Amino acid sequence: MKVRLGNYIEEYSKKNKADEDIPVYSVTSTQGFCRDYFGKEVASKDKTTYKIVPQGCFAYNPSRINVGSVDWQRNEERVIVSPLYNVFSVSEELDQEYLYYYLKSDFALQRIRAVATGSVRDNLKLEMLKEFPILLPPKNDQKTIANNLDRVKRIIELRKSEIDKMNELIKARFVEMFGDVMHNDRKWECKQFSDITTSRLGKMLDAKHQTGTCKYPYLANFNVQWFRFELDNLNEMDFNEKDREEFCLEDGDLLVCEGGEIGRCAVWHNQVKKCFFQKALHRVRCNQDIILPDYLAWWFKYNCENGGFAAIEGAKATISHLTGVKMKMLDVTVPAIELQEQFADFIKQVDKSKVAVQKALEKTQLLFDSLMQQYFG
Repeated sequence: MKVRLGNYIEEYSKKNKADEDIPVYSVTSTQGFCRDYFGKEVASKDKTTYKIVPQGCFAYNPSRINVGSVDWQRNEERVIVSPLYNVFSVSEELDQEYLYYYLKSDFALQRIRAVATGSVRDNLKLEMLKEFPILLPPKNDQKTIANNLDRVKRIIELRKSEIDKMNELIKARFVEMFGDVMHNDRKWECKQFSDITTSRLGKMLDAKHQTGTCKYPYLANFNVQWFRFELDNLNEMDFNEKDREEFCLEDGDLLVCEGGEIGRCAVWHNQVKKCFFQKALHRVRCNQDIILPDYLAWWFKYNCENGGFAAIEGAKATISHLTGVKMKMLDVTVPAIELQEQFADFIKQVDKSKVAVQKALEKTQLLFDSLMQQYFG
């Protein structure tokens, strides 16, 4: 039977008025309750207005709950959160983990977005949340549902951890073979980026000139992650015959992000036939007699992780955009092609294992999604 959520939750409104030394936490969509999200930003702030969250209580950012920034506090006896947060306690009839999964479900998120839309910054007040309907089986059944979802979620996390460890293995192999490519401690030959590659930015999206007569899928910045592509629900736009010649993607192309996370890149292997790319991306084609795209992708990764592009903007630690001009002027360490080929072969072997784990991850994620739909849809 569906019941009103407000019958089982109540605002918890105690503040840290005594300025006690209580750990400061935030709530994110991916990590839930976590420390140090704002780094040193809150270290010197007056925290007497911060809200106390005892163990077992929920907290959420009213303008971020629409993307899943909500969690229950299971880390410490008490923590404090920003005064912007809403904090509430839960009655004994409602299991916290069951409620957590409900608030993360598509049903709840769609309702949150619908109810919050139009208010200030799509702000979901606690009084709005109290009006939500929730299916409330007996407490033991709630715990069983939460335990089932916990088990599947742990498997998903383990699969993701496996993939992360494989990437760490490739990273370690890169350093073992090529050393510190940023400071070139192995004294490899250096070449200017423009001398060993050809590159160009993608097509600008011009909504006024979209006719829909020759639409094709394209990659945008968010589609390119480190060493992989997010290809679900690709956007489309018009590419005429000239555009298709100019902006086509070919096997072995390296797609490099111009903005956002500067230098993030992945090697294209014709995952989608007749696919193109948008202006926020550089398409890089390597002279493969000199440099291989797999090596160059990890060269970008090493530099991104170690501040290798900081000099482009002087004292700044990061750069806002890696323009075509700046990229063409980069100095690239170029090891012997035979070593690059050995590294590329190593990547291929690891990638075979990654593909198997990725398929298992996708199946497990599908199971999790179907269970969420079954329990809360």
